[in-house]
Amino acid sequence: MTQNSKKWLGAVALVLSSSMLTGAVMRTGSMTSKDEVQENDFFGAQPAALQMLNAAPVAAPAVAGLVDLTVAAERSVNSVVYIKVTQNAVRQRVRVRDPFEDFFGDFFGYGNRGQGREQEIETQPRRQGAGSGVIISSDGYIVTNNHVVAGADEILVKLNDNTEYKGRIIGLDETTDLALVKVEAKNLPAITIGNSDELKIGEWVLAVGNPFNLTSTVTAGIVSAKARSLGANGVESFIQTDAAINAGNSGGALVNERGELVGINAMLYSQTGSYAGYGFAIPTSIMNKVVKDLKDFGMVQRALLGIQGTDVTNYIDSEKAKDNDVDLGTTKGIYVNSVEEKTTAAEIGLQKGDVITAIDAKEVSKMAELQEALSQRRPGDKVTITYLRNKKSHSASATLRNVQGGTEIMEELDMNLFGAQLKPLSDENKRQLALSNGLEVVAVKNGKMKEAGIQKGMILLKANDKILRTVEDFEEAVRAANQSRDRTLWIQAVTQSGRRVAAVIDLSDGKGSDK
Repeated sequence: MTQNSKKWLGAVALVLSSSMLTGAVMRTGSMTSKDEVQENDFFGAQPAALQMLNAAPVAAPAVAGLVDLTVAAERSVNSVVYIKVTQNAVRQRVRVRDPFEDFFGDFFGYGNRGQGREQEIETQPRRQGAGSGVIISSDGYIVTNNHVVAGADEILVKLNDNTEYKGRIIGLDETTDLALVKVEAKNLPAITIGNSDELKIGEWVLAVGNPFNLTSTVTAGIVSAKARSLGANGVESFIQTDAAINAGNSGGALVNERGELVGINAMLYSQTGSYAGYGFAIPTSIMNKVVKDLKDFGMVQRALLGIQGTDVTNYIDSEKAKDNDVDLGTTKGIYVNSVEEKTTAAEIGLQKGDVITAIDAKEVSKMAELQEALSQRRPGDKVTITYLRNKKSHSASATLRNVQGGTEIMEELDMNLFGAQLKPLSDENKRQLALSNGLEVVAVKNGKMKEAGIQKGMILLKANDKILRTVEDFEEAVRAANQSRDRTLWIQAVTQSGRRVAAVIDLSDGKGSDK
């Protein structure tokens, strides 16, 4: 082939590429006709390659047109709110030393040389942050991320029309990174909730939120993957999208072409902290159940199967890395590493080495899909698990249980039931008692603390191995214990004289015992 012919073939390829590109971005289009090619032939005589192209033009199929996303944007943008959170400054009285006072104190008659003076200082400055939320009901219920509002002392909610409301937390779920917030208002523009299970890979979606405090921002992309697991949350089955998600988008809406909510934007994957093509949203299939539980009970009623496992593909890869041959009879499903006692999995009869392939006849090919399916159910629901054992398929049914092995409704504990007032230990008391942390019991009345032997003046050091520095630390330990298998709170304390004390509080019946 001559160099001249190569140049002309390159030109033909460029024309073809340009034509295909035009067909992609125009509503309708077709290949350039023979006459049009001749009119645009700036070089006079046509080479053989171009003559062949003109002699046998190929008609490209008409393009139906781009998806119109303006309707989806209009239907969703007013349902996405800006959330501003504030954490108040923390102030404590501490003893500070003035070096000049050490030197001149006795000379001028201060009389406290080397002891310093007490003054109030700010140990944690006032903090503010921002995120997004989605109005899901006209009476003011808003879904956002747990990490947006957790620890907030004040919540300001601003609508797209700049109307502002004070928000209050109805419930938090750290396991799924979801939170439910309420504002006192009526006739709010609630979004239509769609079915995330119906999303398809490649389908167009919009991410609506407030990145970098730029309110009411809409970005477009496609569904890149489903049932993604990143190890960020206890329960996760993310929708992955290339719609731009940045700081401030957290808690915002991921909507389909019809403007229906299909996910709550949760995080981005980036090595720089800014958008790099990977955004992740919590599907509405998980959100719906969490929101209903938070509204009805204040906490999520979580059903557990009772296994430790991994994706079959991960197990096969790990075994191959050890030069082991693996033949499970499938390359899809969840490999069971272990089965916990007195759980649904144990009742079914699952064993180490089994491969779970379906739940209620719905195929599950990886752990994230199994978690998503379980997240839609409650303790007490009956399920049928299909699994492979020695490459043979089996099915068995059993009732799902909660983490405590029961099916009863779990509710948040009223902190007033403990009957104690706590405050952080002052720096002076820390110094005198040689302690680095603690909560001082400043008052005790009838309640769980008194029944467990906790008295006024005692200093609580730990609760279930959680170091106690603030009242919030104690409340967090109580919440975790209330949702644990045995619902027991172990408290390590010390008296003002330095005597160590241990107490146990049974959260299931409200009775405590001194140990």
